[in-house]
This record gives sequence, C-alpha cells and structure tokens, in this order.
Amino acid sequence: MRGERNTIHVISSWVRRQPPKVKAFLAVVSGMAALVLLRFIVHDHDNLFVAAEAVHSIGISLLIYKLMKEKTCAGLSLKSQELTAMFLAVRLYCSFVMEYDIHTLLDLATLATTLWVIYMISFNLKSSYMEEKDNFAIYYVVIPCAVLALFIHPSTSHHLLNRIFWAFCVYLEAVSVLPQLRVMQNTQIVEPFTAHYVFALGVARFLSCAHWVLQVLDSRGHLLVALGYGLWPSMVLISEIVQTFILADFCYYYVKSVFGGQLVLRLPSGVV
Repeated sequence: MRGERNTIHVISSWVRRQPPKVKAFLAVVSGMAALVLLRFIVHDHDNLFVAAEAVHSIGISLLIYKLMKEKTCAGLSLKSQELTAMFLAVRLYCSFVMEYDIHTLLDLATLATTLWVIYMISFNLKSSYMEEKDNFAIYYVVIPCAVLALFIHPSTSHHLLNRIFWAFCVYLEAVSVLPQLRVMQNTQIVEPFTAHYVFALGVARFLSCAHWVLQVLDSRGHLLVALGYGLWPSMVLISEIVQTFILADFCYYYVKSVFGGQLVLRLPSGVV
C-alpha cells in the first residue's frame, strides 16, 4: 500500500509540474481512455445513465447523512442546492408533459430530497451556514441559461414553451455546481462528507456524459438527428462535457487526497 501511495505521489507531482496545456491534454487523453474502456465493458450504454442517476443518489444520501449526523451544513452551498432544485423542477415538469418515464420518478425523488436539504440549511441548521462564503451570484448563470434557451432549444413537435423549458434545465444543470465550487474555493478546506458528495456529482456527470457520447458513436450520429436540427444537438453534448470538466480538477485532488490517507481535503490556491 505504501508503494502504491509513493507511485501516486510521484505521478501527481509530475502532473502538477506540467504547464496548463499539457495538463489539459492529459485530461482529454484520460477521458478518451475511460470512454474506450466503458465502451467495451458496458454493452448496454443505457446502463451508464442509470448508473449516473444511482451515483447522484448516493451523493445526496451522503449529504443527508452529514446533515442528520453532524448537525451542521458548514461548507455546503445553499445557492447550489437552489439551482439544483430549480433545474429539477423544470425538468420534472417537462418529463410530465413530454415523455414521462422512470426518470420522471427519479427526478421527483431527487427534487424532494434536495428541497429537504434546502429546508435544513435555511432553517434547522442556519446557524452553521457559511453565508459569507456562499457569495456566488446565481443570476450570473440563471439569466444566461434562460437567454440561451430562448434561442437554442429542441426542434421537436412539442409546444414551444416546453422546448424552451427543456433547454433551460439542460443548460442550468451544467453549471449548477458552480456556487458549491466557489464555497470550496473560498474555504480551501473541504470536510469529508462534502468532498464525497461533490466527487459523487463528478462521477455522475462523467457517466452521463459517457452515455451521450457513446450513444452518438453507436448510432453513427443518427442520435443527433433524432434530437433535432440546428445547434441544439451540439449544445446537449457540450453541456454534458462542460458538466464533466467543471468538476474534473476537484476530482483529481479528491482521488489524490484519498490515496494519500487524508480525511480532510485541502485544495491548493486556484483550484476550482
């Protein structure tokens, strides 16, 4: 085990010394390698989406456990939870009027737990809420997402308003974690349960992104045509990729911290 940690330390030290362009290249190569591996291991790529939902649920369960056991919400972003509730509520509405499947029930359960977390932070555990650290202005993401949805949305046969709502929740989901990252950036120290929760979000986003990318490859691009015409199909993929890369840097330091045996994650200046 000590030998494995030394190897990981040597590799992480080498990566840290590389210039930003090399780091970006290594990240892309690692992502592509993971996609290739998943393509051969997971035969039904729809399972990746189910796995993403499951990992997200695990992350929320860890968050609930933290709030109930430790009786503190220190290090958590209320604004990030509010953005999550917002895109889930819009997506739930769209699911009811546009498709209604098993994901509708999953979104309903996730929305209910997210609203409970918001209630706990806002009332029961308000004294431990780090409001001064949670200083990300959410209108910086809500307004651009709404404007983007007005111009780039699905070209299906559904009502125009429903298509705009659907695009809005896709865009908002991609950036909903930004306030949480700002809190961690301001504190520089992330306690275990919060770190586990954010890492679970990163894994879930990667699996969801892998699902879409592999589906496009398997269908030889026909899936993009099925999503509609114009810029919308490309924006769906871009949103999935953005979600993954937003959390990639944090996930790297999380894995490094876990293998290093550190219970509390300390982020270097400039991360996230």
